[in-house]
Amino acid sequence: MGNRFPARDRFADGAQFIDGRLRPGTSGRTHAVVDPATGDELLTYEMAGAADVDAAVAAALAAYPGWAGATPGERSDALHRFAAVLAERATEFAAAESLQCGKPIKLSTEFDVPGTVDNAAFFAGAARHLEGASAGEYSGDHTSYVRREPIGVVGSIAPWNYPLQMAAWKILPAVAAGNAIVLKPSELTPFTSLMFAQAAQEAGIPDGVINIVNGAGADAGERLVGHPDVVMTSFTGSTAVGKRVAEIATATVKRLHLELGGKAPFLVFDDADLDAAVQGAVAGSLINTGQDCTAATRAYVQRPLYDAFVSAVAALMETVRLGDPFAPSTDMGPLISHAHRDRVAGIVDRARGYARVVTGGTAPDGAGLADGAYYRPTLVVDAAQDSEIVQSEIFGPVLVVLPFDSDDEGIRLANDTPYGLAASVWSRDVYRTGRATREIKAGCVWVNDHIPIISEMPHGGYKASGYGKDMSAYSFEEYTQVKHVMYDNTAVARKDWHRTIFGDRL
Repeated sequence: MGNRFPARDRFADGAQFIDGRLRPGTSGRTHAVVDPATGDELLTYEMAGAADVDAAVAAALAAYPGWAGATPGERSDALHRFAAVLAERATEFAAAESLQCGKPIKLSTEFDVPGTVDNAAFFAGAARHLEGASAGEYSGDHTSYVRREPIGVVGSIAPWNYPLQMAAWKILPAVAAGNAIVLKPSELTPFTSLMFAQAAQEAGIPDGVINIVNGAGADAGERLVGHPDVVMTSFTGSTAVGKRVAEIATATVKRLHLELGGKAPFLVFDDADLDAAVQGAVAGSLINTGQDCTAATRAYVQRPLYDAFVSAVAALMETVRLGDPFAPSTDMGPLISHAHRDRVAGIVDRARGYARVVTGGTAPDGAGLADGAYYRPTLVVDAAQDSEIVQSEIFGPVLVVLPFDSDDEGIRLANDTPYGLAASVWSRDVYRTGRATREIKAGCVWVNDHIPIISEMPHGGYKASGYGKDMSAYSFEEYTQVKHVMYDNTAVARKDWHRTIFGDRL
């Protein structure tokens, strides 16, 4: 495996991290982690079952009082040390992420890992700033203030597309706020979540505060969401699975945060910088091989620019280099699995019956790629707005382009899917972009760019893309309980309002 991550050595003791140590799962089922670039088996591990989830929740429940009782400064110091450990191990984390996901090493090195380190550093600072309303005499006779308290044990579920960053997005705000957590990553990509928890332990975060269980959704996932000692669930994944998570969580009246599917529109007005829009569309649609819920998937281009945009995007897509994720020159790696590659290909193949594939639409047959789950960058045109390829989340390197005429029509089409996670608007006219940012129903709207995220700003959706926020200080709304405390200032035994219950006004 050359310089690739030695998973068998690293996780010989098991792929469950519970109460500060690795251990095997007890479900009786195993799972083989496969390198999507080669088809090689990287690790076979024993998966978590209900008993493992129970043990992880018990460890979190035991650790919670001590961690919740730590001062904000103490939690902040631990998270600063955590960020430093992550930074020291950046090369190792990048290798593990590229191996299990098939990400180009330049993406892992320049995006996934530094983004995670920055997120840890941000929440180290944010731990000291759990703000509430200032104290004041709002009723005249009382002083009120707001306490923001941790809520308890959080049970979160993360997807396979950005396993390291998703572990950070789930764990860091929860822990910064004083909670303990059990995270279930995707069973396809267990490595970096386990490494993340181990790094936290090394930084001095107490055992049991962060626990990782790797198992199937029907076993470990449903048990975690339904566990009576878990007070909140944060889930990132498809809208269909999110609905199931919501059903289970509702039965125990859990707090619920859902970051679900997306179908991001990429709206290009006729005064846009064409070259910038073309560059942005290719980068925004192909990042992480299109396996990104905010990826640009539907480009709406005002008719005067439409033909030139399609031609330029096709030409640029054809220059994208597929290859070994560990080669520095590789631009795009494989999809997460052959099964997922076949699903993406199926959507494109069905679209041939009602639309035109301009470029791509096939698996590459070049040397060294045949065994991997590769799929060429794909551009589709002439599809109807109500077609599958326009309305459904593909989660692959596929961009569909449609024309529009008026600004009204462009904004209407941008909003015309069930999703509302992200969007972008391309124009030199501040009034046009201002209108679009107001009227597009999405949790994030970029102007003349697509994809960048920062720790200080929230990430979350509208409509079928879910609710609640990851990252930023807004995420504490998910992971804290707001308590109103009210003190009487009068020392009067008989209050004037008592007469509404008994007696007359004095």
